Amino acid sequence: EITPGNFTFRTREFEQMEIEYFVRPEEADKYFEYWVEERFNWYLGLGIKKENLRKRPHAADELAHYAKACTDLEYKFPFSTGAGWSELEGIANRTDFDLKQHAEYSGKEMKYFDDVKKEKFYPYIIEPSGGVDRCVLAILVDAFAEEKVKDDIRVVLKLHKSLAPVKVAVLPLLKNRPEIVEVSKRIADDLKKCFYASYDDTASIGKLYRRQDEVGTPFCVTVDVQSLEDKLVTVRDRDTMLQERIGVEQLKGYLLEKLNN
Repeated sequence: EITPGNFTFRTREFEQMEIEYFVRPEEADKYFEYWVEERFNWYLGLGIKKENLRKRPHAADELAHYAKACTDLEYKFPFSTGAGWSELEGIANRTDFDLKQHAEYSGKEMKYFDDVKKEKFYPYIIEPSGGVDRCVLAILVDAFAEEKVKDDIRVVLKLHKSLAPVKVAVLPLLKNRPEIVEVSKRIADDLKKCFYASYDDTASIGKLYRRQDEVGTPFCVTVDVQSLEDKLVTVRDRDTMLQERIGVEQLKGYLLEKLNN
């Protein structure tokens, strides 16, 4: 990019992800629409809210000279100008332009031979092309929230569970009780066999919850005095802040179900 700006949206260097999908010319329109839907749903699957994502087909006077059709997938970034949308990815029907250009300047045959129909033709190319950096930025922007909780502001990163770096944090209610700390660490070690779990006892339970909210941890498991007697722990949901008492023996299965749901 010549003019960088808006954090990682526009940078000097960037990562690009592309697919070159080769199709028969008469099937190009069908597969163009297929990839527009496929890519749109891919972003939704990463947790981006549907109201913040849109498809914008290019008008005829916008199309590149080689393209039969092009649709941009745009996200409603806070810094977006104009109508308030900025491009994440473009899906283009590039026709047979690329292969014909390669054939002309390389002198090599670029036609595909269809063994069933016994014919040669230049395939059309459907090309989804998106920015990895922009995708990550959209995910972070979409997940970030500030919520008023009583007299405080809660900062929370509501990442899709599959994208959260830490899935579960295990927190002892009282770090000055060795028996609680021991049980907490044992639970954390056991959970680490299934997914990335962390252990933290460096602050009060309220601050520990807020810390995990800010980094997007979907669930917190709290071990308290009662846990030593009834073998139950408190599981707190990041998004709803609702808490549920779950047996230690059932904890792993409970969390796996929640994370995969």
